[in-house]
Amino acid sequence: MDNDLHYRFIKPEKPLSEFVDSFWCLHNQSDSGKETIGLPDGRIDLFLFKSSEEPFRIVLIGLGTLPHEQAIIPSNSLMFSISFKLPAVEYVFGNTISDIINSGRLLPEHFWGFAEDDLQDFDLFVQKATLKIQSLLPNEIDERKRKLFELIYATKGAITVKELSEKVFWTSRQINRYFNQQFGISLKAYCTVLRFRASLEHIAQGKLFPEENFSDQNHFIKEIKKFSGVAPKELFKNKNDRFILLSSLIKK
Repeated sequence: MDNDLHYRFIKPEKPLSEFVDSFWCLHNQSDSGKETIGLPDGRIDLFLFKSSEEPFRIVLIGLGTLPHEQAIIPSNSLMFSISFKLPAVEYVFGNTISDIINSGRLLPEHFWGFAEDDLQDFDLFVQKATLKIQSLLPNEIDERKRKLFELIYATKGAITVKELSEKVFWTSRQINRYFNQQFGISLKAYCTVLRFRASLEHIAQGKLFPEENFSDQNHFIKEIKKFSGVAPKELFKNKNDRFILLSSLIKK
């Protein structure tokens, strides 16, 4: 990654890992803005942000289904984020995110007790966020939903709605109603996003042919273009590290 951009992430342990994908921070240490394009990754992000040009804020970002328009990471900016898995929407936030597909929601400044001072130390932020999320976790969740999400994430989206329905004993119609009401997206569409995200792991290694469940090379290229706006070859080149998610995978 660009030497001026510092990226770090931490994976949680169980039981938090059922609801949280990762904690991460991004710091633009330079005096100039950095171009970036966000990619859909199947996660919901809560982030704390400040820069030399913009005030502190807390934002919740919903699911993405399209490449974000080119944006600028401001100079001397710092972002701490929690990337959530879908079960967190119902069982941690207790709310729907169906209204913020490809967009976000500004949260109150002291949401979950967070404040600008929490951006001073990433490790302390992770500790504080972990304790807060643990305090919100329910004693139990619907076993059909637990099994459903286990299968979705274990297969990285390479599973049909029919298979999922049969394995969790929940009708396809009911599952899709749940997905659309809670997340603003169908189960099939979400699985397609996860499959794209899994493909990024291979593209980061220079594997520009389908490794996941794509019917052929043309289908693979079409899906990559749909979610990134460019062909796999162009995505791998990642000029100026503008695809931050891909840069982090290459670094990893």
